[in-house]
Amino acid sequence: MSAGAGRSKLDLDPGVVAACRQAARQIAGQVGERIAGQTTVSVERSVTRMLGIDGANELEAPLPNVLVDHVLAGGGLGRGVAHWIGNAMLQTGRSPQQIAEAVAGGELDLYVLASSPEGEGDAAEDGAIHERVTAECAARLNEINRRFGERRAMRERLGDAPTPLRYVLTATGDVYEDVVHAKAVAQAGGDIVAVIRSTAQSLLDYVPYGPTTEGYGGTFATQANFRIMREAMDEWSEAHGRYVRLSSFCSGLCMSEIAVMGAWEGFDNMVNDALYGILYRDINIVRGLIDQRVSRMINGHFGVVINTGEDNYLRTADALQAAPSVTASQFINHELARDSGVPDAQIALGDAFEIDIPVENGLLYEWAQAQLTRELFPNCPVKYMPPTRHMDGNLFRTHAADALFNLVTVATGQGIQTIGVPTEGIFTPHIHDRVLGLQNVDYVFNAAKDLGEEIEFKRGGIIQTRAQEVLAGARVLLERIADVGLFQAIEDATFGDVSRKLDEGRGISGIIDTEEGYFNPVVELMRGERPTPHGEASYA
Repeated sequence: MSAGAGRSKLDLDPGVVAACRQAARQIAGQVGERIAGQTTVSVERSVTRMLGIDGANELEAPLPNVLVDHVLAGGGLGRGVAHWIGNAMLQTGRSPQQIAEAVAGGELDLYVLASSPEGEGDAAEDGAIHERVTAECAARLNEINRRFGERRAMRERLGDAPTPLRYVLTATGDVYEDVVHAKAVAQAGGDIVAVIRSTAQSLLDYVPYGPTTEGYGGTFATQANFRIMREAMDEWSEAHGRYVRLSSFCSGLCMSEIAVMGAWEGFDNMVNDALYGILYRDINIVRGLIDQRVSRMINGHFGVVINTGEDNYLRTADALQAAPSVTASQFINHELARDSGVPDAQIALGDAFEIDIPVENGLLYEWAQAQLTRELFPNCPVKYMPPTRHMDGNLFRTHAADALFNLVTVATGQGIQTIGVPTEGIFTPHIHDRVLGLQNVDYVFNAAKDLGEEIEFKRGGIIQTRAQEVLAGARVLLERIADVGLFQAIEDATFGDVSRKLDEGRGISGIIDTEEGYFNPVVELMRGERPTPHGEASYA
């Protein structure tokens, strides 16, 4: 049993916890009602990708974009892109990939095809269309499930590392150089390699095609890059007899597309937060919430662990003052993920060690927050983030702060830990800096392995009092959000001191009202067939 998984060391009031959960469920329900009857261009592109459509035209525009834009221009996206693809499949006998290539080449117009005599549809014809495209999608889902079954077998054969899993970032911009870094990270003891995306890729309303060798602050998330990284890590894992997980970022304007790409290539983890893109990339609130719902449905279905991003609030707001908003967001993120079908074991809620070092008893406050998160969500593999906001270039102080962070991590039984690196405040860390960070983790984790099981907190002491105050504040906040709605709460700068308006933001033009008869085979199949406890499902 991990620390915090048994009785409450913090002496939390079960009534307050229950009230928080109830308010969070109400908020998630309101969100679901608000975004019902709408889709987005990125969700529709996800359908094309799930049907196997890939590649780009001569102008390097991705074929999923070309196809969805074609349907959008004709005013028919409200029926769902799957309707038009299915009709073309029935009438031409072509595969979805061939249809996309023909549309991109100007050889096929889906609207002309639908208006031809043989394409005039009634309810029966719609049924045939749905049946054909659903069968195609089901075949693809079965194939991905088969691959994930093989991956689970590989992980069981090679062995999974014990928690907390050491999560290490790479960020060169060149996918081939990322492979070198990832192997070095694995050799030094990293359990999860996370390839940071190129700065501002989240603002692109398309996914670049093919391998990339240039990127600022990270490497572009493309399916080819995912495949290169996955093959490299699998090769290393087989050679060294230890499974290494891979992670990327389902965020921005292409959340659900990246979820599909990650599923095809067998990624284990995905950063996938309900509000991050809205707050920190100014993505329209409705667009972001629709996209996260579908992307999480895909992640949840295939057993991919999602990492939420509450830790980011502490980089734009004071960590002591913002603590209740972090806890409130964890409750909301948790309920939104569950609404998308993600089980607790795959919801890695975000938390961070970000109280400024000079704060008296700051370590105790950090310990209280970490223990609170661990107790509130005992079945979730909480993803704990290192101190970065207050790093000033003094690598000795940073290394010492990271040691305290590592101590709290192991003592409170966190599930995933992003390692702290001594040069975090100076430059993007080199591999040898990451090795130092991993050595710090190993030292502390070993030295304090069972510390959490040995500790009891003083009744009414600083740690218990702080945790109870934060929880009480979260309850007040959640009940207020339930009254005014999440959209108003975001406009009121409730999270991270950042305000966004409902009718503004990037990607707003990509929201589409669905028509009667709208059809999304990916969503329908995933709603209709839940995976078995081993993550497998059949869509015969």
